[in-house]
Amino acid sequence: MKLIRNISLALILTVFGHVGMAQQQVMFTQYMFNGLAINPAYAGSHDNITATFLAREQWVGLEGAPSSQTFSIHSPFNASGSANVGALLIHDRIGVTDQTTAYLAFAYRIRFSGSARLAFGLQGGLANYNSKLSQISGTDPAFAQGDININRPNFGAGLYFNTNRFFAGVSVPQLVRSKLDVNNSDSDSRLERHYFGYMGYVFDISRDLKFKPNLLIKYVENAPVEFDINANFLIKDIIWAGLSYRSFDSFDALVQVQISKQFQFGYAYDFATTTDLRRVNAGSHELMIQYRFVFGKKKIISPRYF
Repeated sequence: MKLIRNISLALILTVFGHVGMAQQQVMFTQYMFNGLAINPAYAGSHDNITATFLAREQWVGLEGAPSSQTFSIHSPFNASGSANVGALLIHDRIGVTDQTTAYLAFAYRIRFSGSARLAFGLQGGLANYNSKLSQISGTDPAFAQGDININRPNFGAGLYFNTNRFFAGVSVPQLVRSKLDVNNSDSDSRLERHYFGYMGYVFDISRDLKFKPNLLIKYVENAPVEFDINANFLIKDIIWAGLSYRSFDSFDALVQVQISKQFQFGYAYDFATTTDLRRVNAGSHELMIQYRFVFGKKKIISPRYF
């Protein structure tokens, strides 16, 4: 019990202690199918209204472990698809700490010859941080300041390029280094900028089998560079199956099913954490539901590779 309590306290300190060393942006194993969560320039890239829900339960069996949910919806705003809009809602709970963030995104997309497109995206929103530190008994001065309930605005920007087979993006979803400590002016507890760069390509192995490797690089100021390597296979344009490695964290397996042209369901499991936390948890589970709305005679591209 003491071990669990200490780990829970460590999780909270990750957010409200010296957050300059923390990975504050919520990351999902199936991020490649919900690009708006890390890049506002992704808005409207499906050429129709697309809604995605993701839920993640991390380190199952560990008291106070992270629990995260996100909902996004995005769509072209005009007939040409040059102007695009989106909305993103993220909720993350770690121990006694809750963070809820809402963003509105806008992306301007330029079409080149063939299927090539380049988008510039901006987003703005508000984050609420709520930490009931009074529920924790301890001598650390971080808990002496009492409960925290603050709101902080933030902004983000990104670029996204794609063709029918290739995609690449760079983004900074969290630009403002807002201070989180409302009681101690000397504290360095603040949000840190997150930098993302990613790319992937779809190869034809056979008529019924495609291979999509992709790489995501993450950097937070004052923290080590992290990366995700993913290898996904698409079978008969219906089932995605793949493996991932997340540096300093886990190995992951995922499967997604294209139930119809509009509806997609996915599941991912982090089956082997690479840290000492593997001794006290039963892995992480993640579910994804995505639906693309079609109105009138507008066609829908299925399957979507990214």
